[in-house]
Amino acid sequence: MRPVVALVPAAGRGVRLGEPTPKAFVPVGGIPMVRLAVDGLIASGAVHRVVVVVPAEMVDAASALLSTTSLTGGSMPPVPVQVVVGGAERTDSVRAGIAAAPDAGYYLVHDAARALTPPELIARVATELQAGSPAVVPALPVVDTVKSVDDAGVVTGTPDRARLRAIQTPQGFDAELLRRAYATDVGATDDAGLVERLGVAVHTVAGDPLAFKITTPLDLTLAEAVLSVGGSAQLGHSAVRTEVAG
Repeated sequence: MRPVVALVPAAGRGVRLGEPTPKAFVPVGGIPMVRLAVDGLIASGAVHRVVVVVPAEMVDAASALLSTTSLTGGSMPPVPVQVVVGGAERTDSVRAGIAAAPDAGYYLVHDAARALTPPELIARVATELQAGSPAVVPALPVVDTVKSVDDAGVVTGTPDRARLRAIQTPQGFDAELLRRAYATDVGATDDAGLVERLGVAVHTVAGDPLAFKITTPLDLTLAEAVLSVGGSAQLGHSAVRTEVAG
């Protein structure tokens, strides 16, 4: 079996959350987002290894935080979690993660800020990859009307939202394909964007509303509310919450 390695860039600052620490270390329900994200990956039963990429000054803290993470993934053997130093930009951090896992058959690139992503969604992405799709992203239909505007803020068009999707993580890739994508210096807003520039088709699987990105104080309030009504049990995090609380 080709190993599935999850890369978790966790170097972004928590400025929009009003926090001085990296966003991935802001707690939700008393648990840092990066830990919730890693436990969700492991609970999926689809991941053989996790590489968490953090700023140099957070390596010790991240290692201590993740050393007590439950390392069992369903019927799979224990899942090792490795912490490595990232770079100035997200793309630099993903490259560092790729370099730390050269033996991967597939990569799942997961945003730690999507801390409540259900394990079932993660498993869907991995299953589609293993079925032969070279690039897979979770997607949700866009419910708002979307407008394009010019530099002055004047509306220039209204795309048909029936053909639009909001993309989530983890985004999954054949390992060699992602290595090729990151060998270029072209920028993109997500990993799939780099792959698209290579002319490779990116497939979608059904996303999940719980995989929303925790970016603003309102997002954080919503995430806290989800956990407070039992969302942690649905997400496979109930054991983690008990361990941290006790």
